[in-house]
Amino acid sequence: MSARVIDGKAVAARVRAEVAEGVAAYAERTGYAPGLATVLVGEDAGSLVYVENKQKASAEVGMIAFDERLPANVSEEEVRELLARLNGDPAINGVLLQLPLPAQLSGNELTGLIDPLKDVDGLTPTNAGLLALGREGLRPCTPLGVMELLADGGTTLDGAEAVIVGRSNLFGKPMAQLLLEANATVTTCHSHTHELAQVCARADVLIAATGRPRMVRRDWVREGAVVVDVGISRLTPEEAGNRSGLVGDVDFEAVRDVASAITPVPGGVGPTTIAMLLRNTLQAACRQSEIELFV
Repeated sequence: MSARVIDGKAVAARVRAEVAEGVAAYAERTGYAPGLATVLVGEDAGSLVYVENKQKASAEVGMIAFDERLPANVSEEEVRELLARLNGDPAINGVLLQLPLPAQLSGNELTGLIDPLKDVDGLTPTNAGLLALGREGLRPCTPLGVMELLADGGTTLDGAEAVIVGRSNLFGKPMAQLLLEANATVTTCHSHTHELAQVCARADVLIAATGRPRMVRRDWVREGAVVVDVGISRLTPEEAGNRSGLVGDVDFEAVRDVASAITPVPGGVGPTTIAMLLRNTLQAACRQSEIELFV
């Protein structure tokens, strides 16, 4: 058996097209397009690429992109002042603080200052609490993207056993909550989990998000399982051998022979994360304007 490869680029393109239609309808009704502000502190190469991709994608669907950049040595007070200004700007419907931040800044503290109604990353304590209680709110983009990929592929979550490897606030915890909302039975694994391979091997849906390249091997995966790879690492040419230097947490070539469906790296979860950010921004704009949601 060779797994069906889940095309994240195609799913993301569909979501972006839906959002573009919604943005046009929103602009026609309100007279202005939704605004998304991204805040980049420092010059981390990876973060710079992510922010530029988000800016480009928002412009492509008709949103107004606000690009805020601060030097790496910025004080916490200066970041607080910027976030307060963005919170109060009616032209801005979504605010995203790109993580990670330089060492002198607290990502948790500063993210928590974003207006929950503009928290399009879904990471403020308010939105995390709403998710935990199953109430309406903005959800983190990457877990939302995973749910979109699973839905697009027709994966049955009701009653399924789902295993998540990784318990971060950014992904693992909200992913578990979304799966529970879909009536899956969820196990969250981490560095202290005993017999990790055996736990993974019982999953109907296995989701890996650790940042450890090719950690999930063939014998970790039950035959017919759906495997979602959230991790991404860049290997040296020596480590990569004849393969691509960008790899995920899953040994793709080995696991695809036993899984029923699998996401690639790159081209899987990554594109859908940005697509869900755009959807969140449109939803935030609709809620702030107290009009019917267009997505």
